[in-house]
Amino acid sequence: MTFSVDNLTERQVAKAIDHSLLRPELDDAFVEDGCRLALEYDVASVCVRPVDVGRAAAILAGSDVTVGTVIGFPHGSSTTATKAFEAERALEDGATELDMVIDIGALRSGRDEDVRRDIQAVVAVAHRSGGAIVKVILENAYLTDDEKVRGSRLAEAAGADFVKTSTGFAPSGATHEDLALMRRTVSPDIQVKAAGGVRTLDALIDVMNLGVTRVGATATKAIIDDFRARKAGSAAVAAAVGPEVGS
Repeated sequence: MTFSVDNLTERQVAKAIDHSLLRPELDDAFVEDGCRLALEYDVASVCVRPVDVGRAAAILAGSDVTVGTVIGFPHGSSTTATKAFEAERALEDGATELDMVIDIGALRSGRDEDVRRDIQAVVAVAHRSGGAIVKVILENAYLTDDEKVRGSRLAEAAGADFVKTSTGFAPSGATHEDLALMRRTVSPDIQVKAAGGVRTLDALIDVMNLGVTRVGATATKAIIDDFRARKAGSAAVAAAVGPEVGS
């Protein structure tokens, strides 16, 4: 099925969004307001910095919006032991989704087994906790197509739940070509997340039609408000036209 405003519900749109609160300059009030916005619009999750996990978990407690955070962010250069510790601490603080950055240099150097073990260490922590989700960030801006394919396959082999294009802090973010490549590369059991550049409703629908099930977004309010307005407009037109003759 091809997705469009006409055949999507607001819940489907909202639950495709991880509301991103990762910029280093964000103050406490901005983060708290962002969590409340995520709650109001009932998105899939907030993705906050590790220091904000406890605050976000308190605001979102009892809701259908989960708390995610980042591991080894944004460069992926932390040791595996450090990433595993970050994951453990994040889960203790209330996160249930972890977006980890791979060891980019190791992948580019052909050290695939090191990359797999690095991912697997975080996956082991997450899944031991009772089923926290791990999204593996490849940071495609720095990779060749072959490296994107190898990285995606290594993430799946390590037991990850998602492959993800980008941190949002590299020179470029999600492209349609990369998303299609990643979707083709991993099995249907592995989901694909787009990050970096999905700022409008149309952009969101476009990537959903490529097989993406989550996007990282800062323009959450604008996207969902646009969906509501366009749905309302379609309903108004239908009401004005009335039932077809003979129906």
